Amino acid sequence: MKSVTKGLQVASQKSQVKNKKILITAGPTQVAIDDVRVISNIATGETGILLAEKLCRLGARVTLFIGCEPASEVDARIKLIPFRYFSQLKEILKKKLKSENFDAIIHNAAVSDFGLKRRKGKLSSSKSIILNLVPLPKITSIIRRWGSKAYFVIFKLQPGVRDEILIGSARKAMEKYGADLVVANRLSPYRAFIIGRQGGIIRVKSKIQLSDKLSELIINKI
Repeated sequence: MKSVTKGLQVASQKSQVKNKKILITAGPTQVAIDDVRVISNIATGETGILLAEKLCRLGARVTLFIGCEPASEVDARIKLIPFRYFSQLKEILKKKLKSENFDAIIHNAAVSDFGLKRRKGKLSSSKSIILNLVPLPKITSIIRRWGSKAYFVIFKLQPGVRDEILIGSARKAMEKYGADLVVANRLSPYRAFIIGRQGGIIRVKSKIQLSDKLSELIINKI
C-alpha cells in the first residue's frame, strides 16, 4: 500500500511541475588576484545538482548555473551553464533573467562577498603582498530585482553558531531579499532548516533529504 501511495504522490508531483521553468545556481565563484591566481571558497555545488536532478526527473525544465566541474555526469536534460568568476555569474544571470521568465529561482551558489582589482600578469611569490578587499554587490538582491515574478529560494550558511542564531539570521535574510523560502544550513555536522514566510521550520539532516523536501515545497507553490 505504501508503494502505491508513494507512486500516486510522485505522479501528482510530476503533473504539477511538468514543463515549469526553474533556474538554479550552484557551486563557488572566483575572484581573480592576477592572471593565474584566484580567491574562492569550498563550495562543491552538490546541493544544487541534487535539486536540479530531482526537479528534472519530475518533469521541470531546469537551467543550472554551475561554478565548478560536477563530480559525476549530470542528467542530459538539465541545461548546464558554467561560470567561473563573480562577474561572469552576474552577467549571465542578468542576460538570462532579462530574456526568460522562470517559475522558480533557487539561489544556492556560494557567491564571493569580496573583490579586488585584478593585477596583470603573475605576481612574484618572492615577496609579501597586501590585497585590498572590497565588498561586492549582492547577487541575491540582483536576482530578486531581475526575476521579481519567480518563486525565490535562498540559502544562508553560517557555520559555528547556535541553531537559534542561524535561524534568526536566515529570517533576516528572507526579509531583506524578499525570498519566499530560505534554507539555513551548517556544514559539520550537516543539518539544515527550511524556513517559510509563515514561520514554519522543517529540519533535515542530509543534502538528499533537503533536495527531496525542498523540491516538494517548491512544486506545491509554482
